[in-house]
Amino acid sequence: MQDFAFGRATDATSAVATLAHAPHAAYLAGGTSLLDLMKEGVERPSGLLDVNALPLAAIEARADGLWLGALASNTDVARHPTVIARYPGLSQALLSGASPQLRNMATVGGNLLQRTRCPYFRDVAFARCNKRAPGSGCGAREGVHRTNAILGGSERCIATHPSDMAVALAAFDAVVHVQGPNGHRAIPFDQFHLPPGEHPEREHALAHGELITHVQLPTLPLAGRSHYLKVRDRASYEFALASACVALEVAGGQVRAVRLALGGVGTVPWRARLAEAALVGAPATPEAFGRAADAELAQARPLRDNAFKLKLARATIVRALGEGAGA
Repeated sequence: MQDFAFGRATDATSAVATLAHAPHAAYLAGGTSLLDLMKEGVERPSGLLDVNALPLAAIEARADGLWLGALASNTDVARHPTVIARYPGLSQALLSGASPQLRNMATVGGNLLQRTRCPYFRDVAFARCNKRAPGSGCGAREGVHRTNAILGGSERCIATHPSDMAVALAAFDAVVHVQGPNGHRAIPFDQFHLPPGEHPEREHALAHGELITHVQLPTLPLAGRSHYLKVRDRASYEFALASACVALEVAGGQVRAVRLALGGVGTVPWRARLAEAALVGAPATPEAFGRAADAELAQARPLRDNAFKLKLARATIVRALGEGAGA
């Protein structure tokens, strides 16, 4: 590991100013992802600025929704009574991820910024990874890609986004609030994570030095009937092969409103808007759920070893919608 500078922030304004003048430094919160990547030589920041002393850990119900402080732990969010009552799919998503020890350390802001588990990215012995070494190629496309994305990929990258929490936030139209050198701005969640396109190394909409302060969950009555379903190779401490966060309003046997987002199959937390459009006004039946899944997955581009995700994602969507309709 290379040497790096270390400091502690006492307020958000000075933290932003410090990082704005240190182009290769990074913020440190829970460190559950960043420190691993530093040990592996993937991340090599010139300095770390510890932000854990900032007053950004509160979870607050406000008139315009539920505000999650960026330093709130995954455990605190998952166990919060308001989250359980009004956004149960978010609580379920968080509890399905990692281990209790990691959830106690991991933070809301860090969860959004965690990086892919694609082996070509995380192992510096592999020379070809456009995300880690832009222009070097994508080793996964012709190599090991069983767990990689079938939605949102490009010729340069097919790495999946690993977060469970982000899938629920995508379904609930969350807003990410950040403070930067030019002040505050609010980023709609579907604009926060960037598809790989020609620049897989650009994973999110943050400029250098911008600090996530809160994630806002808008008031969404539908979310009170939400559900998160995760399918993985083993029952615990494993990333999704396919997952879905659903929220349904059903009346008279018909779907009146729906939110659906997918994980494990996309290069970003995947809002399934084509499936949503197919469901509104449709009967709440397995057949209609299957047609909606087919509409979404028609744009999938599987490769040799991850084509099984088409059937798996379809089954996950149908089952999640069925469980959501019965909630």
